[in-house]
This record gives sequence, structure tokens and C-alpha cells, in this order.
Amino acid sequence: MKTRHKIVIKSLKHDGSLHRQWQENYILKETRDVIIGFNHASKVIESNGDEWQTREPAVFYFHRKHYFNVIALLREDGIYFYVNLSRPYRLEKDILSYVDYDLDIMVNPNRQTELLDQREYELNKIKYKYPKELQKTIESYLPYIYQLIESAEDPFNEKFVNYWYNKATT
Repeated sequence: MKTRHKIVIKSLKHDGSLHRQWQENYILKETRDVIIGFNHASKVIESNGDEWQTREPAVFYFHRKHYFNVIALLREDGIYFYVNLSRPYRLEKDILSYVDYDLDIMVNPNRQTELLDQREYELNKIKYKYPKELQKTIESYLPYIYQLIESAEDPFNEKFVNYWYNKATT
């Protein structure tokens, strides 16, 4: 696949139904296990058909083996990291898809973290019948992600984000 290849990103629910879709995204690097890319002013389509546009540039990081993905949002007051606990991605043709498991972590520019959507996770693990082994896997990733954030390992650091942002915009 070529650098700056345009793709659609689809976030799905556990039953395979659409959760949310980003229309304009560009792959900057693809290895056997990792995809790094960029979007800005991408049209987003919600499962109910509502549409909106992203407001700030973002660098995204997906791993083929890890149960999370990361979106670094470049805002005026600094870089925010948004972590989705999710099934590892799949890339078929021009569509990158993943299953979103509701729990999210927001990291602000001061490195403070907030666990989001715990109630949604609790409701959806019943609604979608998340298997016990899947719940264990998802929940076991939380300490690992917090450790990556605390140690500022890629992709959770400014140098990583700025490098890929500069690649996308030059």
C-alpha cells in the first residue's frame, strides 16, 4: 500500500453494526502490525445517519495485535490522546475497521488521565453479550495502557505526534 493512501475508518459494535465512520483518512506508515495515519476536517457519519466534521488535526495509531487504538488530537492548548479499547484493526481494500468496546481513556496535555464511558461498557457487555474472556482481555489492557501513558512511550508522546503531523503536512 502506498504512503498517504486514503482510507475510510469504521468503528463497529460487537454485533458488527456501524458505530461511527470517518470518511477521509490518510495512511502515513504501514508495517506488518502498525498503521499510523492522519486526518483533519474529516466527515464523520454516526450510526443514526447524523454527520459532523472533525475540528482539529489528528494522528492515529492502530496495532494489529493490541486491543486499543490511539488518536492524538492536536488542539491549540496541546496534544490530547484519546484511547479506544477495541478489537485489533482489520484493513480490507480501503476500509480500516475495528470493534469499539466502549471504554475510552482521555489524556490531556498535562498527562492527566480520565477513564470514560464505564457505564456504556457495563450496559453493552450485557446487551451485546461480550464473552467473559473478551471482558477479561479488555480490562487487562487498562494497566498496560496506563503504563505506556506514564512512561510516554510511542504513540503517547509529543515527539511521535509532531513527527507524524509534520510528515502529513509537508
